[in-house]
Amino acid sequence: MDFYTVLWREMVVLRRTFYKFFASRLVSPLLYLVAFGWGLGRGLKMNGGNYLEFVVPGIIALSAMNTSFNAVGITLNMSRLYHKTLEEYLIAPISAGAFVLGEVLAGTVRGLLASLIILALAFLFGARLAVNGWFLLVVVLTCFLFAALGVVAAMTINSHEDMANFSTFVILPMSFLCGTFFSPDRLPGAVAYIIEALPLTHASYALRALARGGELLPLSLAVLAAYAVVLFLAGVAVVRKVR
Repeated sequence: MDFYTVLWREMVVLRRTFYKFFASRLVSPLLYLVAFGWGLGRGLKMNGGNYLEFVVPGIIALSAMNTSFNAVGITLNMSRLYHKTLEEYLIAPISAGAFVLGEVLAGTVRGLLASLIILALAFLFGARLAVNGWFLLVVVLTCFLFAALGVVAAMTINSHEDMANFSTFVILPMSFLCGTFFSPDRLPGAVAYIIEALPLTHASYALRALARGGELLPLSLAVLAAYAVVLFLAGVAVVRKVR
């Protein structure tokens, strides 16, 4: 249960800054929903349905990725390089696995909260989405794997500028190309194959299928679970190396 100590500390921080967190999580999705719900989406159809209902699952996946990654990656990188508070954990009698699990779960909680905020806004904008346990599981898996990616990036990248570059070259392209705003099958062949291998694509696929009342996509769930396991183990490995 050592991971709980790390998670508890992060939850205390979240509680103290919750209103700022909540307000900041409203801005981007609200702009997306205004643009694609009242603007572009009002007269646009996608796959025979309302574009708003097509794009909302993608925006939820996008928010889960950005919030979870940034909550862990940027904070942990800053504490390691500048604030020097990471040493408190590294010298504490706590395993690398427990430390990583606590950080990743904290990022997952933040990502899940951000996703639920978007879901609530989408319903207010008139979107009709089917939300069930599988839907929430896909969101949690997405948050978990990108929080784990945040640990890997934070523990291996040695400057704040390079963290920003990582976001620019890795996170930003996924934001626009992985099925968030349009179907990846419209991309050229070679690019489409690469996009199909990325986790955010499968998060968007799975959430979109479930939101329409369809069945869970086993392949997408397997891809997300595989990324979650691999990135978590990679995070444990890099923390052990730093220690």
